Amino acid sequence: MIKKCLFPAAGLGTRFLPATKAVPKEMFPILTKPLLQYAVEEALSANLTNMAIVTNKNKRAIEDHFDQALELELQIKGTQKEELLKEINAICNYATFTYIRQKQMLGLGYAILTGKPLIGNEPFAVHLADDLCTSEKGNSVLYQMIKIYKKYQCSIVAIEEVPMNQIHKYGVIVGDLIDNTNDTYRVTNMIEKPTPKNAPTNMAIIGRYILTPDIFNILKQTKPDKSGEIQITDALLTQSKQGYVIAYKFKGKRFDCGSIQGYVKATNYFAKQQGIM
Repeated sequence: MIKKCLFPAAGLGTRFLPATKAVPKEMFPILTKPLLQYAVEEALSANLTNMAIVTNKNKRAIEDHFDQALELELQIKGTQKEELLKEINAICNYATFTYIRQKQMLGLGYAILTGKPLIGNEPFAVHLADDLCTSEKGNSVLYQMIKIYKKYQCSIVAIEEVPMNQIHKYGVIVGDLIDNTNDTYRVTNMIEKPTPKNAPTNMAIIGRYILTPDIFNILKQTKPDKSGEIQITDALLTQSKQGYVIAYKFKGKRFDCGSIQGYVKATNYFAKQQGIM
């Protein structure tokens, strides 16, 4: 059974400067809840209880958020505001949080490799908090992917169709449809951030993965790309050549909160859902 979820959260968030000069991007709120809390809640919805977070020295706010705030709790004890901390305190009490610091920013593959001591030799999920997803039927993206993993017992990537003028931002898959009902493909090729002209499909990988532990040894042997980064797409390509990667077109809606436009869209969407707008 998969119990661990890895959250790469060491990035600098330069697209949101100057806000990210002192505040981790993962702690940006959608209404009153940080992006990373949404991510942890999604992991919990898939029965993942061990949260492994890759951070850096400037992101202590993440550790503080998923810990007790005794002074604050004392200040609001007995008031109506005490209710506002019940949700996060329940998460802190139920889930286990472990942390490791990433010393260099060398791509998502390197970030995942950095998390190996927290994961060990077992399959695990990876969640990028930038990609905030909702599901109308209530089953989160990770919950859906765990079900796919149980069937195929190999690495799973979440995909969605994106406009061709946006395809250069993503890893793109080529695959054979193996289950029309569940929109699953056996991946035969993967390309990292192709130009629209060179993109073989518009099926883009988004920030959800289920990975088998052999991915760590593959990442160790994966050469950096032209920008000096180790890409998870390249490592997954090695697995796909053996038929061990499944792409799943998830059911739900995604907001790219790594961009200002996507962040604003997510805020407006959740505000409307809660009747604020």
